[in-house]
Amino acid sequence: MTDSGPVARQTTDEKRAETDAEQTETTQTDSETGAAAAVAALERAGVDTLFGVQGGAIMPVYDAVGESDTRHVTMAHEQAAAHAADAYGQVTGEPGVCLATSGPGATNLVTGLADADMDSDPVVALTGQVPTDLVGRDAFQETDTTGVTTPVTKANYFVEDADDVSDTVGEAAAVAAEGRQGPTLVDLPKNVTGAETDAPVTEPTTPPTHDPPERAEAEQVAEAATAFERAERPLLLVGGGVIAGEATAELFGFATDHGVPVVTTMPGIGAFPEDHDLCLSWAGMHGTGYANAAINNCDLLFAVGTRFDDRLTGDVSTFAPEAEVVHADIDPAEISKNVHADYPLVGDAARVLEQVDDAVEHSPDAGAWREQCADWQREYPLDYAAPPDRPVKPQFVVEATDAATADDTLVTTGVGQHQMWAALYWTFTEPRTFVSSHGLGTMGYGLPAAIGAKAAAPDRDVVCFDGDGSFLMTCQELSVAVRENMDLVVFVLNNEGVGMVRQWQDGFYDGRHVASEYPWVPDFAALAEAFGATGERITGYDEVAPVIEDALATDGPVVVDVHIDPDENVFPMVKSGGANDEFALTEDHL
Repeated sequence: MTDSGPVARQTTDEKRAETDAEQTETTQTDSETGAAAAVAALERAGVDTLFGVQGGAIMPVYDAVGESDTRHVTMAHEQAAAHAADAYGQVTGEPGVCLATSGPGATNLVTGLADADMDSDPVVALTGQVPTDLVGRDAFQETDTTGVTTPVTKANYFVEDADDVSDTVGEAAAVAAEGRQGPTLVDLPKNVTGAETDAPVTEPTTPPTHDPPERAEAEQVAEAATAFERAERPLLLVGGGVIAGEATAELFGFATDHGVPVVTTMPGIGAFPEDHDLCLSWAGMHGTGYANAAINNCDLLFAVGTRFDDRLTGDVSTFAPEAEVVHADIDPAEISKNVHADYPLVGDAARVLEQVDDAVEHSPDAGAWREQCADWQREYPLDYAAPPDRPVKPQFVVEATDAATADDTLVTTGVGQHQMWAALYWTFTEPRTFVSSHGLGTMGYGLPAAIGAKAAAPDRDVVCFDGDGSFLMTCQELSVAVRENMDLVVFVLNNEGVGMVRQWQDGFYDGRHVASEYPWVPDFAALAEAFGATGERITGYDEVAPVIEDALATDGPVVVDVHIDPDENVFPMVKSGGANDEFALTEDHL
C-alpha cells in the first residue's frame, strides 16, 4: 500500500473529446430499423458492453445487437442485469447498459434501477414494450414501464416513432452520465423497433433544460474560504459525489496542502487513500469510532458530494453539533435537505474544491486538532479477538485477502454484516474499487456486481464478499460467470443466517431470532461445482492463507464457503436514530 495521492484519471469530458475527434458530428445510419438505430446510438455514446435477458418484445433490439460490435453478457435474471450494469458504471464512470423485455422483464429491473438511483450511478436501461396499438389493452406481458419506473429513474422515455429512437437513446445515455449521474430508461414498443428509419445517429446530447452547474457562486466561495481559514477543528467529509465527479486528485491536494483530516461516507470509500495519516476512514452507523468522534467535535465540516443520509447522520439534531457546515454538491436539491448548510456551494466537486482552494489565503491552524484525531484512532482502534479454538473470524479473512491482492483490486459486496466487515477491514487506497449497494441496501448485489466489475476491468482482480443469505438471492448468476469464464472469487462469509438481522434482534429484541437463522444452508462449495465453478471451503485459520492463494490463482470463477463464527457481530455500531458519538464498540455498550 502507498500513501501517495490517487493517480489522476481521465475525465469524462476528455474521453468524450477524444471520441468527438474520431467521429464526425453526424453519422448517417444504415440501420434500416428502429432497433438498429437504438444499438447504433449506444455505440455512438461509446457503449461497448451490454447486460441483459432476451424476450419477445425486446427481440428486435437483440437481433440488432447480434449484428453490432458490442459485447453482450447474458444474465440469468433481469435484476442481476441491472446490478451488473450498475457496477460497470461505478468502475468505469460511464453508463452501464441493461436490456430486458416487457412486463416481468421490465419490472425485474426495478430493484436494480432503484439501487442505481439511490447511489447516483450511471445506468441506461432499454426495455421492450408491446406494439403501440396494444398499449393500454392489457396485452400479453404489457406493463406501464415508464409509470412503474418514474420514481426510480433520473429520466425515462416512451418512444412512439422509429425516427425518434436514436436521438432518444442518445439523450438517455447523456442524461445518465452528465451532472448528478443516475439511471435512465427507454421503453421501446416492438412495432417501433421493427419499423424502418433513415434518421441520422447524432452525438448524444442532453436536453436544453438539463444544465448542471459547474462552479459555485464566487461570493459564497469567498465566505466558505474565510470560515475554513478561521476554523480550529476543520474536517473534510467526502461522499460518493467526489468519486463520481472525478475529483479525487483535487480532494487529495486540498486535504494535504492544508493538513485537514478526512472522513468518508460509505459510498465515498476510496476517494482518499485509507492508509494516509489524514484519513479517519468512514463514518456512520457502523463507521469507525474515530471518524464519528471527529464529526461530533469538529468546528467546521466541509462536506463534498454527500447527501447526509440517515445511516451517516444518525439523529440529525445531534450531528456535528459544534460545526459550521460548508456543503458542496452538484445537485441543489441536496443542499440543506437533511443538514443545514451555513455555506452552500452548488457545483461540480472538482471545480468547487479548486475554487475554495484558490480563495483560501492561509491554512487553518489545526495541528492540535490533527493530534486529537490521532489520539482517537489509538483510543478506538478497529480490533477483534481471534481465539484459535473458535470458528474463523470474518475480519481475519478480509484482511488476509487484502494482503494477498493488488491495490487496484475491485471489491464487491452484498448487503449485511459481510458488507460492513469488508468496508472496515479492507484498506482502500484508490477510487472506484469498492462497489456496493449503499442507499437501497440490496441483498444479492455482490455476485452480479462482480460480473459487471470484471466486464469493466477484465485485467484486474475482482473479489466479492457475500453472506450466505445475500448469496442465495442471486447465486444463479454463477452460471453467467462460468459461461463467460470470468476470473473472480466469491467469499461466502457463512454464518447460517441473516446476520445483521440477528445482530439487531440480539441488541434490541431480547434475542428473539425470528426468521433470521437458517436450520439448513447449502454446501456452497458443492453448489459452485454444480454450476461448473470451483468450490473451496475454509473451516479453520490454518486453511485461510492457502485457500486464498489457490482461489486467486485458479482460472474461472471460484466460490469459497467460509464457515465463520456465527456469533460474531459488527462493531462499532450506532443505534438507529441515535447520536453518532454514542457508538458501541462491544455488545455491552448497546
